[in-house]
Amino acid sequence: MTLTNRDIVELTAWRRRLHQQPEISNEEERTAKEVVDFLADTGPDKVLTGLGGHGVAAVYDSGTAGPTVLFRSELDALPIHELSGVEHASQVPGKSHMCGHDGHTAILAALGRQLGRERPARGRVVLMFQPAEETGNGAAGVVADPRFGEIAPDFAFSLHNLPGVPFGEVRVKPGVVNCASRGMRIVLEGKTAHSSMPETGVSPMLAVSQLMPQLPALGRGTFADDEFSMVTVTHAAMGEAVFGIAPAHAEVWATLRTRRDDRMAELVAGAEALATRIADEHRLAVSCDYHEIFVASVNAPDAVEHLTRALDEEGVPRGEEGLPMRASEDFGIFGHNARSAMFFLGAGERYPSLHNPDYDFPDDLIPVGSKIFMRAARNLLG
Repeated sequence: MTLTNRDIVELTAWRRRLHQQPEISNEEERTAKEVVDFLADTGPDKVLTGLGGHGVAAVYDSGTAGPTVLFRSELDALPIHELSGVEHASQVPGKSHMCGHDGHTAILAALGRQLGRERPARGRVVLMFQPAEETGNGAAGVVADPRFGEIAPDFAFSLHNLPGVPFGEVRVKPGVVNCASRGMRIVLEGKTAHSSMPETGVSPMLAVSQLMPQLPALGRGTFADDEFSMVTVTHAAMGEAVFGIAPAHAEVWATLRTRRDDRMAELVAGAEALATRIADEHRLAVSCDYHEIFVASVNAPDAVEHLTRALDEEGVPRGEEGLPMRASEDFGIFGHNARSAMFFLGAGERYPSLHNPDYDFPDDLIPVGSKIFMRAARNLLG
């Protein structure tokens, strides 16, 4: 059940190597190869590569009938220039592991070490190293891959480190833990004109000025309410950076956020109706498209029971404070096919925040996270 001191040293060194060579979403080819090479000595019974992009699934099979239990980590880094000052800092300008996915990957690799020494008594464990979590298309791509049927899990578990929570403590609860969200791009098209005669064109200027406050006004409820919804305008652009042309083209970008997936459909319909009405008022053509689509992450009660049992048996403190979160996580889609649960592992109360340029995954979480997962696996599969 436990890692050796040598395991911890080697896993830490490997995590830091991953940290030095980050690859952002949908570009994780080298990182995926690192995973396959590192796990080779553990002798997985099957390795699937290229799942949903650059995903890797390593299967440890008991050879006896039983459940399939999937543990997931993420491979991708972020387009952020690192300012942590650590010796193992990113060697790739403008890219870094500022969310800790390198550490989550090391935690799963720790499970591979232990499963390589002793297979489960029944069923299978699948270690799923998923691409493109940050853009929301990674889990969807993995689940949509025809080969996912070969590893279709009965249970799926994941974790995320969480600065602001005392080191080594866990936050977990049944029900919603991460919101659904999606990026909405509204494109407005009119007709250019000379800036001395703007009346001869069709400018999107007034439409943009109306959309900016009216989109956020579509939000309703408080975050404690299942009916909660929020719209955040994140970007706007109009025309060319010149003085002689009245603009014809404009874009407004916004993030739509809800606690429930069905509420998202209502919010999308409302935002599109608003954009259409305002565009019509100003004789503009309008189109909408969507990016970085995340479903809500909803923890199944029985999956949470397995996690809390593992936490209690390993003596890991737990609570529900701070859940659910407004932030999104694409792990939720695994819950459409399996009983799934995600927990949040404290990185320290004063630790740099996720996505900040001075963040670096705390290596001491590797044995903590892996022992929780390993206990859950042994409890389910023996």
